Amino acid sequence: MPENIVLHPESLMMSYGYKPELSEGALKCPIFQTSTFVFKTAEAGKSFFELAYGLREAGAGEEPGLIYSRLNNPDLEILENRLTLWDGAEAAAVFESGMSAISTALLELLKPGDVLLYSIPLYGGTNHFIKHTLTKFGITVIGFTHFHNREQIEELVRSRADGKLALIYIETPANPTNDLFDIAMLKSVAHHFSTPDKAVYLAVDNTYMGPVWQHPLKLGADLVLYSATKYIGGHSDVIAGACLGSKQLIQRIKTLRTFLGCMAGPWTGWLLLRSLETLKLRMDKQAHNAAYVAQFLAQHPKVEKVYYLGFLQPGTEQYDIYRRQCLSAGAMVSFDIRGDEQEAFRFLNALKLIKLAVSLGSTESLAEHPATMTHVDVDKAERDALGISGKLIRLSIGVEHHQDIISDIGQALERV
Repeated sequence: MPENIVLHPESLMMSYGYKPELSEGALKCPIFQTSTFVFKTAEAGKSFFELAYGLREAGAGEEPGLIYSRLNNPDLEILENRLTLWDGAEAAAVFESGMSAISTALLELLKPGDVLLYSIPLYGGTNHFIKHTLTKFGITVIGFTHFHNREQIEELVRSRADGKLALIYIETPANPTNDLFDIAMLKSVAHHFSTPDKAVYLAVDNTYMGPVWQHPLKLGADLVLYSATKYIGGHSDVIAGACLGSKQLIQRIKTLRTFLGCMAGPWTGWLLLRSLETLKLRMDKQAHNAAYVAQFLAQHPKVEKVYYLGFLQPGTEQYDIYRRQCLSAGAMVSFDIRGDEQEAFRFLNALKLIKLAVSLGSTESLAEHPATMTHVDVDKAERDALGISGKLIRLSIGVEHHQDIISDIGQALERV
């Protein structure tokens, strides 16, 4: 193939970063199930450690040597190289869970006395970590919703952060309401409060959109985070997380990852490498199906409201953000059933094809009840204000035939 041909990410997912000649010609990357690696010489071991611990800069064309699987592993390195392609990132770090990626990034970028500005709502686990763990370390946390405009956000920071803002953390679209937050605007806010001595960073949880449908780094974010369990893994058989950004920031996060010991293992790396090959195919099918499901729900008499990006109205601020940021309406559809928790439970208990389970982004369609499941730990007053009520149901649309998904939803609604 001519050297000037630039391949698309979905093509590069098959082989990028892997050299078969280094693995006995194996077509696919083997699982390097080893804890440690043999050095050719003592001098090589010394050189590897100096580079790994930042005691010297890498030479021209020099790559980090393999030392120990808590630091690096071929499956992990190839996966991290491949993950950078969709987001256009300089570097990536993979973790054993999405929460370990989030918690490691936040712990690295925040210190006692700092202020964290975060979007509401967030995934329940992230919400708990921010409110109940970070605050134990003397970090002040301030929440804001998509109803806050730039002026209101800046006033919030001025009145409560007192020059100590260190990080803005957002989840967009938000789980489970699909609320959108303006990445470029919030980067501008971060820049406004940065000083020559202290940069204010913007981190974006992009799990709901996956690497295909939204690219926060290209919109100004400093870090993008994923629960790689979701679309990236996509088969409900692996727990993993990822953080992407500049080489400088990711090196900091990888260093803390080394000492927290929350890196992904070779089996996790191998499973994600397998899944990346079909990522776009799966996500395209899921988005296709979700559009049909949303239309069906919107027309059903037992459905009060549908939360779906494809239904945003032109002329609204949310629609404008959607057009600027998102490449698809995605495959997450939430809706309010007519009634309350009792009616929602009747619907959920009547599903047959769709599985009643938390998580999202996998090949099978899933349904859950955010108020009593993923977001049960969120303060009730906050849930009520955000519309995370007893009547809200969240659907993650899979790759089944859309008519079968709709048929299952229809028969379950008839039971309500």
